[in-house]
Amino acid sequence: MQRLYIVVKGRVQGVGFRPFIYRLANKYNLKGWVKNSSQGVLIDIEGDKNLIKAFLEDLEKEKPQISSIEEIILEERGPNNYHSFEIKESVEEVSKVTFIPPDIALCNKCLKDIKDPRNRRYKYPFTNCTNCGPRFSIIKKIPYDRNSTTMKKFKMCGSCEIEYKNPVSRRFHAEPNACKVCGPKLLVTDSEGKIINNIDPIEFTKEKLKEGAIFAIKGIGGFHLVCDAKDKRAIKNLRDRKRRPYKPLAVMFRDIYTAKKYCYINKIEEEILTGDKKPIVILNKIIGEKISEEIAPNQKTLGVMFPYTPVHELLFDKELEVLVMTSGNISSMPIEYKNENAINNLKHIVDYFLLNNRDIYISIDDSIVKVVENQTMVLRSGRGYVPIPYKRVGNREILALGSNMKNTFCISKEGYLYLSQHNGDIENLESYDNYGKNLEHFKNIFSFNPKFLAYDSHPTYMVNRYIDLYDIPKIKVQHHHAHIASCMGENKIEGKVIGVAFDGTGYGLDGNLWGGEFMICDLDNFTRAAHMKYRVMPGGEMAIKEPWRMGVSYIYSAYKELKDEGEGLNIIRSLYGDKGEFIVDLIKANINCHKTSSMGRLFDAIASIIEINHISTYEGQAACELEALIKFTNSESYSFKIAKNENYIIDMDEIILGILQDKSKGLKANVISQKFHNTVVKITVDMCILLRSEYKLNRVMLSGGVFQNGYILSNIIKELKVCDFEVHSNKLIPINDEGISFGEIMIANSIINKKEQGEINA
Repeated sequence: MQRLYIVVKGRVQGVGFRPFIYRLANKYNLKGWVKNSSQGVLIDIEGDKNLIKAFLEDLEKEKPQISSIEEIILEERGPNNYHSFEIKESVEEVSKVTFIPPDIALCNKCLKDIKDPRNRRYKYPFTNCTNCGPRFSIIKKIPYDRNSTTMKKFKMCGSCEIEYKNPVSRRFHAEPNACKVCGPKLLVTDSEGKIINNIDPIEFTKEKLKEGAIFAIKGIGGFHLVCDAKDKRAIKNLRDRKRRPYKPLAVMFRDIYTAKKYCYINKIEEEILTGDKKPIVILNKIIGEKISEEIAPNQKTLGVMFPYTPVHELLFDKELEVLVMTSGNISSMPIEYKNENAINNLKHIVDYFLLNNRDIYISIDDSIVKVVENQTMVLRSGRGYVPIPYKRVGNREILALGSNMKNTFCISKEGYLYLSQHNGDIENLESYDNYGKNLEHFKNIFSFNPKFLAYDSHPTYMVNRYIDLYDIPKIKVQHHHAHIASCMGENKIEGKVIGVAFDGTGYGLDGNLWGGEFMICDLDNFTRAAHMKYRVMPGGEMAIKEPWRMGVSYIYSAYKELKDEGEGLNIIRSLYGDKGEFIVDLIKANINCHKTSSMGRLFDAIASIIEINHISTYEGQAACELEALIKFTNSESYSFKIAKNENYIIDMDEIILGILQDKSKGLKANVISQKFHNTVVKITVDMCILLRSEYKLNRVMLSGGVFQNGYILSNIIKELKVCDFEVHSNKLIPINDEGISFGEIMIANSIINKKEQGEINA
């Protein structure tokens, strides 16, 4: 006989782990107990030694599909002569490591329940079990049980309580368990919040959607704005009311068969779409199929997801096969997640609200992913992916504040990093307050008390106001170094590497705005080995929203270098008229003209010069539309120069002149776009070859928002591998600014290590 005390750490709460252990113990006639604690699942088990061995083998092999085990700790104890095996009440304690389950998409068994007229949960919109349903968004504190969630106010009826206590039921200890007798309920209101009585909320919503109405529908982590994706008038109304003229709208298809009518879907994409996370997946559209162009203007892709809650499933029928399903917020504001606030803030956008009385405790937006080179890339961290622990660094507790744009924060504790959900752009009081609420929630549920703080070196980031709130040691981190460190950390790379950081804006050590950087770096230091030649941003941040300003800047600079300003001015006048000449005067006078080496701003300039986009209504619009032009028809590129001073400088003047020459010859925009993209690939590869020769390094890290461009990323990876480089990029950690906080922690931890070891000055 043997008795073992077992601690199982990992994603083992809210995923049916205790019921699984209960059934497994009874299978092998073992006695004892299992319970949740703040540090994981605790098991005290007693029985035949061989049967305990089999139990442990099955524990790892047959664990619930949505669980993950990070560590199993075994401790031999003296006999206790247990007579049965039971599930005990959870215990709350200060833990070393806490693992919180993410929200999980509706499972197939619950889907079958809501579709079966004989089932008591037929059409019940809050059906869930231990394999699916809300988790992170309803948890107030750990350990995870019903009283620690927003489900506490719903007392289970007799039937639900029997399921909850029945070890053979898949709702055994399913904390959000409920039914139409005892659980949350739907209600519909008009745009002013007045309840519409005597209707079936789902049927009413479907009929109104078919008539062209716009709804705000409360989901797991917040509200969506919803309309029929085949109704052009409804989409136009949504865009007009939300003041979102061009930014792509996400869509939700009824099922995989419907989606395949409109989009190309490979095996990996299908697995993601139909898996337990069900994020938005960026797919290539099938050209010519009749889905409204207004959903994603000037794009070859669609952001697609499948129903992930019972409410979503119930909204579809033969007539409604695809719905616009975009974030329910006012532009630049956080996603709405409270009924009253949603009514106040969205009433001018929607015709109706489909609400429910299950509170969301913490808001979380849909995740966005795309597949590049058969690898899943997370572009926005949210539902299904947060909070996932990453085992990377030492035991110290570090808080990283992240970037102002596409913000996430990151915390480290006991060797694990936890990246927050997407917090949006921290540019107003509402988004700043939402950031603070999410941070406090992480501190609470992870029993986290930071001992060090890492932050971006940009002097005007709103998020950096948090620096003064903590009287702890602080580490300032350069933005692009953090990009490369995020890639190194995710891929477990140590030592020196060649880092390529391409993005829109990051504050540089010289006070200029970087963004086209080649670095020689490790986790605690970097050297700027090469960069794109500085050009000015006329009007500062206005040049980000108005790419034509960058077009003027690049044309003027190219012809100035040729000492032919007159010809440059002629071209600028022909493209931009008097306003172009005005910008030239600003450049000459050096009024509000910041220097930038940004690759993102170069993309903007090219999009404007070839007259694809002069004004961007959303971040990255010009670059996205430039990429969408590519038709994969040629391998030509433009010439460019690389000069060596203190470091390498990449001169783009010949690219600009070549593009203008091609344009004057009548070359089509799609051909010019591909030649330009090929040039960026060639610049990157040529520069890496030069740096390998000089620094004797063969590992290349690719990170930064420009690498969301699938053509750029995949072709650079291919070409570098042809040249025998070892190449890494971000995958689960977003490659854009959402990954900055992860990189900040990697750098801070390395610097603290070196200081403690006396290798660098304190």
